[in-house]
Amino acid sequence: MTSFFNLDEVRRVLQGFNPWWTGRPVTCPKFRRLAFGVCRRLLEDEALRRAVLLAGPRRVGKTTILLQIADWLVGQGRDPLSVCYISLDHPLLKLLPLTDILRLYHDTVYSEGRPVVLLMDEVQYAQEWELHVKALVDHQPNYRILATGSASVVHRQQLAESGVGRWVRVPVPTLSFYEFLKIRDEEMPKVPTALSPRDLFGMSRPNLLNLAARLRAIQPLFLRYLIVGGFPETARHPDAAFCQRLLREDIVDRVLKRDMIALFKVRNVNALERLFIYLCLHSGGMLEVTNCANALQVQRATVDNYLELLEQANLIYRLPPIGLGGKKVLKARYKVYLVDAALRNAVLQRGEEMLNDPDDLGVVVETTVLRHLIAFSYKDTPRVVYWRDPATDLEVDVIVQSPSYILPVEIKYRESPSLGESSGLAAYCSQETVTHAYWVTKREDDFGVEKVGDLATQFLKIPAHIFCYLLGQAERVPWEKDSGA
Repeated sequence: MTSFFNLDEVRRVLQGFNPWWTGRPVTCPKFRRLAFGVCRRLLEDEALRRAVLLAGPRRVGKTTILLQIADWLVGQGRDPLSVCYISLDHPLLKLLPLTDILRLYHDTVYSEGRPVVLLMDEVQYAQEWELHVKALVDHQPNYRILATGSASVVHRQQLAESGVGRWVRVPVPTLSFYEFLKIRDEEMPKVPTALSPRDLFGMSRPNLLNLAARLRAIQPLFLRYLIVGGFPETARHPDAAFCQRLLREDIVDRVLKRDMIALFKVRNVNALERLFIYLCLHSGGMLEVTNCANALQVQRATVDNYLELLEQANLIYRLPPIGLGGKKVLKARYKVYLVDAALRNAVLQRGEEMLNDPDDLGVVVETTVLRHLIAFSYKDTPRVVYWRDPATDLEVDVIVQSPSYILPVEIKYRESPSLGESSGLAAYCSQETVTHAYWVTKREDDFGVEKVGDLATQFLKIPAHIFCYLLGQAERVPWEKDSGA
């Protein structure tokens, strides 16, 4: 393949990717995602013999984190030539095995055998990347490796064959509402930085009202967040229509029409695209695969396979149902959500008019709350499920189960939702050992802790903008403890 071009062309590409080799500054945003601190700690941990994988959707800032790490390393006094960034999505670099690229780097830039920090962007596009990374981790102790992948590149089979014990996975979801405010340089509410939604159960009614008053100013920004979502580029752009076009073209279309073919060998891209649109139209609902297959005129097995691929590509979440006592449900029907409500809005072209449609808005808020719950509880290795009683149709939208707690959450983004003994949340808590449960609402007046009947469970009614802000703020705490920030 190298006869196809001169290796000097590859060297020039590498030099273009690494301006710090020639003393030029690194151009990258000052705003840092939570994952930056985690990666910094992992790279500093000399005892860790693993590669670090940043995994998440497209356009959430993974490349920026790599460049910020490079800038930080050089700023700390590391030899600039020892920091090598490679974008494996580049058309020229995709033609070469990773070993050839590294050989060229060592022959022309930085001699082999000395410490190197290797920053690999879109690692899934490298030829046999998993074997090369395995060899580097196992046999090249001088390498510290930080990689990104928009798709879940460490697939189950590949992980079983070559990745066990060699990867540390760091999630990079879309921006939380807290980060959304930070990246926009908004004035942050004056609330305790370690305050978590769990702390609210012990607060008095006057203190809760005082907290609500402090967070009142961010409510209009929460509505903006619901429309444009948690992607850094869209968070700061004033034109919502432009933001939606960017998401459709640069994220949805690129993943569906390029990544799926290149990475997963999808043949029927039209059927995959129709399925994704179907999920946008039915986001948050229980998916009946047979009905979906009939509507799309494809086989049930095709729908099952494509759902798995969409989840691996970080485009959807799938929530399985759970029975009482934590038992699995036979013939489970998953609830399917987009990873960020903005993707749904972009595909369906829903703008500010969505804010006047209670049903539409309810789906978007439910999706947004789910994203925050998943990211908030990630380090607890939770199982995120939903509950539905087939006899009564009562339901709980989201239940976060970890080894140490059960956290049921019902989202009722309406004017006057009624929390009573006949609600799904109360019905579930009456049959399970649940100490705390959340009833996420729209109005600030609903804020407070309540008892329902003679249940031992404490129920916190909390407006969605407050819940998401506090979840996003608390999301960073365990990561910062680990990173020493």
